[in-house]
Amino acid sequence: MNTNEPIYSMPKIIGKDARVLILGSMPGVQSLTKQQYYANPRNQFWRIMYALFNQEYVNPSYAEKTNFVKKHQIALWDSIHYCKRQGSLDSAIKDEEPNNIPGLLRTYPDIRAIAFNGSKSFAVFKKHFKSVIPTGIDLIKMPSTSPTPSRYPKTLDEKIEEWSKIKNYL
Repeated sequence: MNTNEPIYSMPKIIGKDARVLILGSMPGVQSLTKQQYYANPRNQFWRIMYALFNQEYVNPSYAEKTNFVKKHQIALWDSIHYCKRQGSLDSAIKDEEPNNIPGLLRTYPDIRAIAFNGSKSFAVFKKHFKSVIPTGIDLIKMPSTSPTPSRYPKTLDEKIEEWSKIKNYL
């Protein structure tokens, strides 16, 4: 993807009774190309979600995955509405503009927590919205599910343990 052309996030995945909003930063190239959240097969997001609810992950379709999270009152979106970026790395994101997170929270007042999938998502959120989020919504920074190694490598089991915190809000 050319850094001079803005890239845009995808539509949110959300059911009317969502309790937890998971925010990524900006989908990677594979996800944007397929228009599917967490489409890179090495990304552990979907495996973690299924493990949280003791469900076997047997290559479900994208529709099955999105129905699964909605059934469990989990919504997916991104902190960033558009940005410039070459490749898929968060560190390459430039000139980001945020999604309207406060507007989403007004539309879906049952959301009790926002879980951030990685540091960039949390940093963008804090920069734009931390002071305008209604009280009663917890902000939870999670380890990234990305296949890109982080400063704090965690095993899949360790990530599942960390991500299990979101179940307290469902």
